[in-house]
Amino acid sequence: MKTSDFHFDLPDALIAQQPAAERTGSRLFVLDKDSGEYRHENFRHIINYLHPGDCLVLNDTKVLPARLHGHILGEGKDGQENEAARAVELLLLSCHEGDVWEALAKPAKHCRPGVRLTFGEGILTGAVTGIGTDGTRLIQFSYTGSFEEILDRIGEMPLPPYIKEKPATPGRYQTVYARHAGSAAAPTAGLHFTDELLEDIKAKGVSLAYITLHVGLGTFRPVRVADVAGHQMHAESYEITPAAADIINEAKKNGGRIIAVGTTACRTLEAAAKPRTLDMAEDTIRPRASVDAENDDGAKEYYLPPSSGQTDIFIYPSYRFKLTDALITNFHLPGSTLIMLVAAFAGHGHIMAAYAEAIRAGYRFYSFGDAMLIHCC
Repeated sequence: MKTSDFHFDLPDALIAQQPAAERTGSRLFVLDKDSGEYRHENFRHIINYLHPGDCLVLNDTKVLPARLHGHILGEGKDGQENEAARAVELLLLSCHEGDVWEALAKPAKHCRPGVRLTFGEGILTGAVTGIGTDGTRLIQFSYTGSFEEILDRIGEMPLPPYIKEKPATPGRYQTVYARHAGSAAAPTAGLHFTDELLEDIKAKGVSLAYITLHVGLGTFRPVRVADVAGHQMHAESYEITPAAADIINEAKKNGGRIIAVGTTACRTLEAAAKPRTLDMAEDTIRPRASVDAENDDGAKEYYLPPSSGQTDIFIYPSYRFKLTDALITNFHLPGSTLIMLVAAFAGHGHIMAAYAEAIRAGYRFYSFGDAMLIHCC
């Protein structure tokens, strides 16, 4: 398919700048992926669409306050390092071994290998050690104490560029179940849930399974090729614990639906799923394979083994889903890999028609916007 097949006109007024007053107060667009029929709902009523025996799969990654403002260190006349007037901004993307981070830097042209940086009046310093893919910088950090605590003190939450305002309520760009720090962006479908709603869902007999995928900005970068098959996703780290795998496999075995909360949870499930016909002792998790190869094993049943690693799976129409039976998601950018994934799940025609209806009905789009439930009625 062509990238242009996933473009649509979105009025700027529908790009949500603030979250709903209450997490569960967003609207919910309920789409039947088989028929294309839809209903307009409120998110707090999503429990009515969940059944005993279903399994809700949530991504418990935690967004790092990964935007750092500091200065480039210059060398004075006496040979000592002095803080130069030139400001620098980093957006941390992913952690490598030994406190080396890959980051976006502004201005990048002044962040050459060997340049030293300082943040938070010197409580965090860094040295540019190399240039990564797509012009990112590799930064070796030096500090005393806990890196995460330092980020909490001096870092800023990296809101997407289309959000021009800081949330009026602190913490709203974080799910209530966020546990494992490492994301550059929130798994936004989960922002609609409260602790109370999750407890009500469990009381109905729906199991909850928490998996982790640390969201990188590569997920949101535009597709710049004409044919979607030529796009390369950036790798993201994930982990599926034995406890989470057991909950998901048990629900699947007993006929319950596996409901992914967000595209990140969906991608993790699909990347790690294995044909039940394979021997776990001999099987290995592949971080990436082509869409055709991933779906050409002829297996009718899949299971989810405990695993961790990296995945750059790219899901677009023609992909056959292995574990995901229903999907809760927000409304996505035109031409993005995210709308391609939901089009693969519900069908291109159904999704584009649903998006047209959502625009007509004034739904709010993107990270702080309204939600969609895609399932089979």
